[in-house]
Amino acid sequence: MKGYFIAIISLILFSCNGQQATNQNTIVNQENLKNDKMKNYAYLKDMYADSYFPKFLVDKVKTILIELCIDIEKTSPNNNDALYKLTHTATKKINNLQNEFSEQNSEIETGARESIAADFDFIAKAYGFNADAEELIAPREW
Repeated sequence: MKGYFIAIISLILFSCNGQQATNQNTIVNQENLKNDKMKNYAYLKDMYADSYFPKFLVDKVKTILIELCIDIEKTSPNNNDALYKLTHTATKKINNLQNEFSEQNSEIETGARESIAADFDFIAKAYGFNADAEELIAPREW
């Protein structure tokens, strides 16, 4: 029993490095995008301007959008259907944030929907696609 206790304490001590945990989302860096429009784009500016939306959650949505840009740059989709596969994956990731918004007494409501949808549309256009704005976010639950 004493051995288990020492092992657990040792594990805790070795796993703690004394630094505050940082948000994993900071790994995605907008400046690394190849597309100049997206590299310099002000994502979700209406959501950032509204205190109803917690900034750390807006950051998560922004990260998903930047990851979408990275995926577009990596895979170079050659038609709208290939683009929709990428945007639908990103949309589903945003769907998964709804509970976190709710826990913060917020929600992805009309203003957020419009802001997010506008950014999806801007991303598609910036990469040369003439995609249907509704189809870009078809699996949305917000």
